[in-house]
Amino acid sequence: QVQLVESGGGLVAAGGSLRLSCAASGRTFSIYSMGWFRQAPGKEREFVAFISWSTSTYYADSVKGRFTISRDNAKNTVYLQMNSLKPEDSAVYYCAAPARPYQSGSSSRSGYDYWGQGTQVTVSS
Repeated sequence: QVQLVESGGGLVAAGGSLRLSCAASGRTFSIYSMGWFRQAPGKEREFVAFISWSTSTYYADSVKGRFTISRDNAKNTVYLQMNSLKPEDSAVYYCAAPARPYQSGSSSRSGYDYWGQGTQVTVSS
């Protein structure tokens, strides 16, 4: 059974930084791409970033240059380093994983089958 557990959210002032973590369990981690999404109140869940099993990365335009996704296969963990945070980055952040291995990654919610419970990020102005 695949489990994803996010951590690292919190309250930060605009311009600050946070690092989110997502610990995965239940299968071999290294052969699966991983993604981060976020959902603000009243809005659709939107793509933030993904990292493929081969460590190629892709970002939403809104976070490019400020956020960095990375993975540590030895720790079965994917990270999202968020710098220069803005109030509009406030949302619940979710990590996600696909059912199929060796995928290049997806910016669509439909590309993922497993989701964590989310971690709240609040950026004050």
